[in-house]
Amino acid sequence: MKLVFDGGCPFCRHFAELSELRGGVPQLEIVDGRADRELRQWLAERGCPLARGAVLIDGDELFHGAEAISRLCAALHPSAPLLALLRQVFAGPERTRRLYPLLLLARRLALGWRGLPVDPDDPPPRAQQARTGHNGL
Repeated sequence: MKLVFDGGCPFCRHFAELSELRGGVPQLEIVDGRADRELRQWLAERGCPLARGAVLIDGDELFHGAEAISRLCAALHPSAPLLALLRQVFAGPERTRRLYPLLLLARRLALGWRGLPVDPDDPPPRAQQARTGHNGL
């Protein structure tokens, strides 16, 4: 099983790292999709753009956004208290669908605070370009 997440988002990164290290899911691999353009393109071609949520790859099946989080949380056997709480909150698909927009909003705010675009394939916002000297050329 592979979780592709947005490594630019501190919330996403923390959840992914906890899931891998203390989630009790055998052979769970986490991948920073923001750092892998080829993987992002492959996922987008299959209707799972990283800009709209994490992706869980389980064999030949792809689960995107709320469904990815719900399936991963249902599979967790957490040893970390935070994961135990998240498992209870997000293991139910219907509840996860209702709450997922709040996760996306938190992600958007965190990325904005860090000066990163929501879509990893978009150029950084102008303020970030000015700070880093990146002008897109």
